[in-house]
Amino acid sequence: MIVCSCNVLSDHDVRAAVSAASDTPRTAKQVYGCLGCSAECGRCARTIKQIMSEALTGALTEALTESAAACTTACCSGCPHSHAHEAAHPGEATVVAHDHAHVAVTA
Repeated sequence: MIVCSCNVLSDHDVRAAVSAASDTPRTAKQVYGCLGCSAECGRCARTIKQIMSEALTGALTEALTESAAACTTACCSGCPHSHAHEAAHPGEATVVAHDHAHVAVTA
């Protein structure tokens, strides 16, 4: 959907600018800058802000979901899942690599 008729910017363009920028744009003006243009009439600024908010909320939700899914088994003694792992696999020690890969070592 076109959100800025003056610069012919779509909602996809705005989402791409928000997700691709190394320094996340915080204002409509910064989004325009990321897209190589500037506001003309300004009627789209409110819509651009709304799309930015939705994109950032979606990215945060996705990151939290991935983080929760990554911790489904014991990764260290402080992990709440470590007790479940110890009960299910007595006699095994869990070795954790820096990338949180789980390796079971039989003692």
